[in-house]
Amino acid sequence: MDCYVKMKNVDLYYPSTMYNARTLKQEIFSKLRFEKTKENLEDVHALRNFNLEIHDGERVGVIGFNGAGKSTLLKALGGVYPIKNGTIETKGEIRSMFELTLGFDMESTGRENIMYRGLMLGGTPKEVKEKEQEIIDFAELGEFIDYPIRAYSSGMLVRLAFAISTSVRGDILLVDEVLSAGDINFQKKARQRMLNVMDNAKILVLVLHDMAAIEEICNRTILIKQGEIIADGKPSEIIKEYYKYMK
Repeated sequence: MDCYVKMKNVDLYYPSTMYNARTLKQEIFSKLRFEKTKENLEDVHALRNFNLEIHDGERVGVIGFNGAGKSTLLKALGGVYPIKNGTIETKGEIRSMFELTLGFDMESTGRENIMYRGLMLGGTPKEVKEKEQEIIDFAELGEFIDYPIRAYSSGMLVRLAFAISTSVRGDILLVDEVLSAGDINFQKKARQRMLNVMDNAKILVLVLHDMAAIEEICNRTILIKQGEIIADGKPSEIIKEYYKYMK
């Protein structure tokens, strides 16, 4: 099956209510200082008339400055953010790797969370169960797998989340700044596992600030500025453009 991603004339906005929201504490201090509340903030135009096609075999690195729209692009492709105009068409099973601990229940055990997170990533109960022991072994949790994860250290939690997220494969892989996890001893095998997952995908869309890794992994790179593609081509050439903009 040939896989593809097609975006045509896509506009995506963040609603201004996201930025207007204020806590009670902020409201009280604002009144005490006689500050005027900012009203009628405009919606943020995060992707602007965005056009992009990606085909089977392409490994696309997405680079740009903070706030350029890189993560927004991935979340639009993953169906997390709704678009206002245009069309997004995909063929192939999508797997998203954004926030690794998304879907975790802190009161449940590590074993229970393997099932919860695995199902959220699109696996079936049978598939997740078959991979359970391999996930436990990779995360190096031992007997702690049957403890509530609220008792885990941050390192244990990251290792479990990483092991689960990299156990479910897909045709189209969307990755946001996830190449390794955990302490220095865990990072080497985590990086190799992540590279294997990416190799097995038919299409990869990778957001990363590590330009050396982008050049190593990707065969195409796009440079985004203020929600628009301003350069698209070979990684080495587009990375040079990126550094020009930095200057």
